[in-house]
Amino acid sequence: MFAPVYLDHNATSPLAPSVREAMLPWLGDRFGNASSRHEYGRAARKAIDEARSRVAAAVNAHPTEVIFTSGGSEANNLFIKGVAALMKPGLVALSAIEHPCVREPARQLIRSGWRCEEIAVDTAGRIDLQAFDRVLADRPRMVSVMLANNETGVIQDVATLAAATRKCGGWMHCDAVQALGKIPVDFRALGVHGMSLSAHKIQGPLGVGALIVDKRVELAPLVAGGGQERNLRSGTENVMAIVGFAAACDVVLAERDQRSARLAALREVLEQGLVAMGAQLFSADAPRLPNTSFFAIPGVDGETLVGRLDRAGFAVASGSACSSADPAPSHTLLSMGVDPDLARAAVRVSLGAGSLRQDVDGFLVALGESLASLRTMTAMAV
Repeated sequence: MFAPVYLDHNATSPLAPSVREAMLPWLGDRFGNASSRHEYGRAARKAIDEARSRVAAAVNAHPTEVIFTSGGSEANNLFIKGVAALMKPGLVALSAIEHPCVREPARQLIRSGWRCEEIAVDTAGRIDLQAFDRVLADRPRMVSVMLANNETGVIQDVATLAAATRKCGGWMHCDAVQALGKIPVDFRALGVHGMSLSAHKIQGPLGVGALIVDKRVELAPLVAGGGQERNLRSGTENVMAIVGFAAACDVVLAERDQRSARLAALREVLEQGLVAMGAQLFSADAPRLPNTSFFAIPGVDGETLVGRLDRAGFAVASGSACSSADPAPSHTLLSMGVDPDLARAAVRVSLGAGSLRQDVDGFLVALGESLASLRTMTAMAV
């Protein structure tokens, strides 16, 4: 089977071998329901408890602060909707570059009497501090700012923003899905009240994530029923996926710093080649995740280029895979003031554990050939 070189790790990452090994027993003899009182159920409960401790350790949280979910989207929804359900309506503020699974639940609160306001970013995708101060002056009840953007890779100073939000009496939430595994993520140091994680971004399984939530925060559950996960997320636990999440966190702690340094060096090679081809790099001067490069070739449609590169053997993205059905230009880039035509040309390369120098070199060759072919076709059509 034809297998393109995979350069789309911000969309999802391949399962690490050690994670797969940890999960396999739970596809066979270990099949108990963690709510059962017999030995099979007790074994499942023990596995979940151990996994909770390991996920907590990966982000410097207490095990009781870890609520397992189906992924980052559910974790984001659980915090935003869960807080709002038990609070008098007020202002919910979020950065202008949040993922749709933060923007949409925040906007849904408007129907319940809440006001929703976006916090502007500068041309590099960093929070505009003056705009942030203006929002805080309106005393928001809840603020959400992602730690690292899934498209540009830009890292926000969440600790400073959280301290200011706390001072104003608001709850601070952080989507740390893209940051985990690439940079240090410390729940205590960030000072947030809630933080969302997802396993499949760190070589764990699809379909499992977590909300790390301060014990002082009261939440209403999204899913009511059997009372699992501190009565905040009812439903029989996905033991296999939860065990895999913990195993992936172990990989993160063991390999993150060395891997990040290696990927940053690879990205430097990539971006030097991109600039030589006339590419415009987005957020190049801002602190970014070490694996992420978001660029555009002016005049070349991003979706068309991604298709060409796929056929040439390289899997990349034209933006966020989570909203790839939307043909509109990147919301993140538009919020940064990028011209819509240039935003439509955007392509994202995100490196991962298996990425090699030969992959980057091969990608640059394929990109050059694809651009030459597209420009030839354009010239013939004139």
